[in-house]
Amino acid sequence: MFLAYVQPLVAQYGLYAVFLIVMLESAGVPLPGETALVLASIYAGATGDLHIAQVIAVAAAGAIIGDNIGFWVGRHFGMPLLKRYGRLIHIDEKRLAFGEAMFRRHGAKIVFFGRFIAILRIFAALLAGVNRFGWGQFLFYNAAGGIVWATVFGLGGYFFGEAIHRLTGPIGLIAIAAVILGIGISWWLVRRQEQRMEEKVLAQEAEKQSWED
Repeated sequence: MFLAYVQPLVAQYGLYAVFLIVMLESAGVPLPGETALVLASIYAGATGDLHIAQVIAVAAAGAIIGDNIGFWVGRHFGMPLLKRYGRLIHIDEKRLAFGEAMFRRHGAKIVFFGRFIAILRIFAALLAGVNRFGWGQFLFYNAAGGIVWATVFGLGGYFFGEAIHRLTGPIGLIAIAAVILGIGISWWLVRRQEQRMEEKVLAQEAEKQSWED
């Protein structure tokens, strides 16, 4: 079975991998942090080799630490750095404009709920620093968002993994394949929705600017 091949790797490096991937994504590097959390949680539920509480804890810690790194970078180096090097981490002018518009409108909500939106999860902390958001307030909403996010997705993956554990043979393999396919489809749908959100917000900002001019 597939799990027999990945079991030694995940059991040895699973928690470190989850922490590192989530931390780097939160700091602004476009990595699949949420996918790493879900897969590790599924593995924990399916095999018992990882403890779900530890998976959730390291994911939350990675999110909080990574976001604070991103906040520090944004606070000390600001928008010029993002405009110059943002393309290296897939943050172009359009995404910067979208992030700034969303942050001006919603502030603390972006810090908390941005953890659940892929495009904001990557650079919400950077924009918080750039926009001189208070660090104390940022830390509170960031920590709360990171803990809730890790708990929701961690427990969801874990209970699904337990269900897979009760299935054997071809049915178990089909279930795993369905999970992987579902993650891929979900990512595609989320990205489409994010593109629509970007276009809507930027169009509203352009209209607002034209009225002001």
